[in-house]
Amino acid sequence: MRRLISSGSTFEAEIGFSRAVVDGDWVFVSGTTGFDYRAMTISDDLIEQAEQCFRNIEQALTEAGCSLRDVVRVRYILPKAEDFPLCWPVLRKYLGDIRPAATMFVAGLIDPRIEIEIEVTAKRAGR
Repeated sequence: MRRLISSGSTFEAEIGFSRAVVDGDWVFVSGTTGFDYRAMTISDDLIEQAEQCFRNIEQALTEAGCSLRDVVRVRYILPKAEDFPLCWPVLRKYLGDIRPAATMFVAGLIDPRIEIEIEVTAKRAGR
């Protein structure tokens, strides 16, 4: 069974994607930025953006019937490689005990205000 999850972001309708897709036991969360989608604002602080990314991801996972504990894969995308170590305490806070497979990419992001984007894949347990 396939189910689409929306964050309410205007970007989803404008571009044509879902915040997450549930396909059987698998949950695929799209690249998620530090935007507060309710207010459509974004902090200019990298650490706050990373925290907001995880809040947004947690919300999508909860709606999908799972949590960060179910994450098996994470991808980090940053425009500047030298900023990655600054994020490590936040990444450790949310995923340190879970230790999913991880990859970090350096790439330009669609909006110059965005300093990090995080994508996760989760497998719902016990289903």
